[in-house]
Amino acid sequence: MSAKDELFQTFPVIVTQTVLWGEMDSYQHVNNVAYFRYFENGRLEYVRRAGWFEIEKATGIGPILASTQARFRRALTYPDTIHIGTRLLEMKDDRFTIEHRIVSEALGDIATLGDGLVVAFHYASGKKAPLPAELIRNIQAVEASVGRS
Repeated sequence: MSAKDELFQTFPVIVTQTVLWGEMDSYQHVNNVAYFRYFENGRLEYVRRAGWFEIEKATGIGPILASTQARFRRALTYPDTIHIGTRLLEMKDDRFTIEHRIVSEALGDIATLGDGLVVAFHYASGKKAPLPAELIRNIQAVEASVGRS
């Protein structure tokens, strides 16, 4: 098992992408704003795999990001390829918290850790809503696709 595989052993969703030159800032590292875009890419792939976009079409209940945070451990620079892992930390009736982990190929290590609170939101009424039962089952299936240690 590779070091990357070990770092993502319990992450069911992993998105791989390249670091772009334009994401760098005048301090010669990736600007903090880009990390939140990386998290977004992982989060959107997670909800896609859980089938939320189809569920939203049927129910009008979709995801809305209530909060997010990042803990920067090592600076990313161009050129690099990163892997963004996303997994469930906690689920409640109307929300769930996901964890993100960004691993750099150039560094061979974790560059950033973060999390996001995603709330079920009924867009037509402008109010939060319970997570649809089908979505809960789908998230459980996504999470069951990897072993937990």
